Amino acid sequence: MLDRDVTREIFEGISTEGEILFYALTGVATLVFFVGIGIRLRKYARGRPQGVIGSPLGFARRAARSSVDTAFNRTVAKRDLYAGVFHSMIMWGFIVLFIGTAILTLEADIVRPLAPQFSFYWGAFYLVYSLVLDVLGMAMLVGIAAMAVRRARRPRQLDYSRVDIAPATTDRGGFRTGDWIFLGWLAVLGVTGLVLEGARILAHDFPWFEVFSPVGWVLAGVFEAVGMNTAVAEAVRSSTWWGHAFIALAFVAYFPFSKAIHALADPVNLALRSPLAGQRLPVLATTGAMPADGHIGIRDLADMPWKALLDLDSCTKCGRCHVACPAVASGAPLSPRDLILDLRQEADAAWSILAPLAERRSDHPYGGAATRGDGGLPADPGGGAGPNGGSRVAGGLISADTLWSCTTCLACVEACPVGIEHVPTIVGMRRSLVDQGIVAPSLQTAFTSLAKQGNSFGQSGRARARWTDNLPTPIVDARKEDVDWLWFVGDFASFDVRVQEATRLVARIFQAAGMDFGILYEGERSAGNDVRRAGEEGLFEVLVEHNVGQLEKARFRRIVTTDPHTLNTLKFEYPDFGGEYEVWHYSQVLAALLASGDLEARAPIGRRVTYHDPCYLARYSKVTAAPREVLAAIGAELVEMPRNGANTFCCGAGGGRIWMDDSGLTERPSEQRIREAMTLPGVTDFVTACPKDLTMYTAAVKATGHEDRLLVSDLIELVATAVGLPLESAVLREAQPEMELAAADGQPG
Repeated sequence: MLDRDVTREIFEGISTEGEILFYALTGVATLVFFVGIGIRLRKYARGRPQGVIGSPLGFARRAARSSVDTAFNRTVAKRDLYAGVFHSMIMWGFIVLFIGTAILTLEADIVRPLAPQFSFYWGAFYLVYSLVLDVLGMAMLVGIAAMAVRRARRPRQLDYSRVDIAPATTDRGGFRTGDWIFLGWLAVLGVTGLVLEGARILAHDFPWFEVFSPVGWVLAGVFEAVGMNTAVAEAVRSSTWWGHAFIALAFVAYFPFSKAIHALADPVNLALRSPLAGQRLPVLATTGAMPADGHIGIRDLADMPWKALLDLDSCTKCGRCHVACPAVASGAPLSPRDLILDLRQEADAAWSILAPLAERRSDHPYGGAATRGDGGLPADPGGGAGPNGGSRVAGGLISADTLWSCTTCLACVEACPVGIEHVPTIVGMRRSLVDQGIVAPSLQTAFTSLAKQGNSFGQSGRARARWTDNLPTPIVDARKEDVDWLWFVGDFASFDVRVQEATRLVARIFQAAGMDFGILYEGERSAGNDVRRAGEEGLFEVLVEHNVGQLEKARFRRIVTTDPHTLNTLKFEYPDFGGEYEVWHYSQVLAALLASGDLEARAPIGRRVTYHDPCYLARYSKVTAAPREVLAAIGAELVEMPRNGANTFCCGAGGGRIWMDDSGLTERPSEQRIREAMTLPGVTDFVTACPKDLTMYTAAVKATGHEDRLLVSDLIELVATAVGLPLESAVLREAQPEMELAAADGQPG
């Protein structure tokens, strides 16, 4: 029968003096914990205001999603099931053990002294309590062991070597030490708890109900088997009780000053993460991003928004952003992980509890001083600490070369399991570099051309629509006639010679399908997506003002574009400037035309192809199905790239990188991607759906020596072949049979 004897004494063998000591230590640990939390909150309060909460309903939805993601470890398990499973075991083991401790506190300190008639820590409750805590405690230890094995093997994502500095000049060993301390501390907590339980069961001569503590029961049997008697077991129990208590209370005090803080910061950060992180960048005039002294962007620590400071503390150093980053893979001096950790160390040093007495960190080779100024970039004219308080970060702690290496592909943001928004922070610092004049000459040339002509090619704006010359059917001027679709063509589709071939095919396909569409002709200018991500916010706003004015003159229902970069900024950013539009990518339009029968694949191409997901289409706009639907409809055999969909790899052109020198890279991202495609047997076509991709990969296939084996094609070129529309380029017409022959011969991929 389950009566009140089915329980255990909470402070068994502990004297009154011992209990007083325990509660005193608990008070000290709790005080230190809240002081540590206060230091963290004080740091966030120093950040600039940022409207991340949004509407109460919207935030409630994000918070609910964050809670579910955290509970089920969805973001941790994404593309890393090993980490997801064992992290879940550690997390839930720790949570359940913490809840178990809270239950003991409730019983011992509130119920028994104040309302003993409501005592519950006995009988059936005790049995269930014991079983759950035993099983979850053991699960936590298994998870810790699995993670320790993984960490000992030191996979690439857990290698803390820097990409921007020679290893001999910097020591990242402190990170590894901190990780092992955190993991080891949890392990010792779990082991001492089980040892305590096993010794107690043996000391009490195996009470029948303690079988509901299966791990402790087995451990008690082991102790007995090695010769431990009840007296020794009692001595072990007593000493282990105090050891376990000291370790647990020390962990409470250690918690806010260690990696453990992520357990609190990460769920909050996930809830606060913008659903358009990176897609819609903050507008300077509405974010408090313009400080009193007039400088723009994130120049100093004090310019960082509070959410960005929370990002820093949320980082667990998992390295997923590091291995996903094309800059890291290409040998550029940027790792999103290192950038976040450098900023975190700097903020902690500058804004510790002793600030302003705290000294600046000294382990970073730049030490917050002026940037090296290499790579053709002028040195930071200021360096050191900013006049508005805080430490110089843009061009100081974080070098200009590092910041300009980012392609803004959003791989880091998409891969991060804890909601860190790397790209907005990087762009914020780029804005400061532009404000300081720390801009490479080639980028400045592009800015100048965009300001004067509305495009980065240095050509007259009046030449924007020359690609329409000699089309069999003229294209409607949407400024003069009503149209259903307004085609926002974009710079590369209008001016790049190779891309113009695909652009003309898009026009002919749209016309063949009977679409009612028009263009803005010379009224169109660059949509400004990459201008903005290169940090030239003022120029971006000038381009937006012009384009919105032109679009207001036109009469249309929706916009279509072949350029994913244009798609992103028109769809997500123009609404902040009065431009609310329904925007489609041309792959979505093609898929709809093929599905409706308005476009018919009369001669299915029957070729074995692979498709490259553009970053700005798959990650930014979440469009992955439409291009594949088109390929299926025209009879192509699709072989997926190893990295596809939202996990795609970058071509290296985004964020203004297409206007910058990349000769110093170990290997360009586009060339790495072509080599990846060459591992796919029998593939004849590398299919793109982005004008910049078509440009980058056409060059990359030549640079890697695979142009005789792999044909880089725009999606529209395959569609044109399938519907019987003759291709414009003799190179494309002649290459196709050779590609098919190579595939049939089984040449190695």
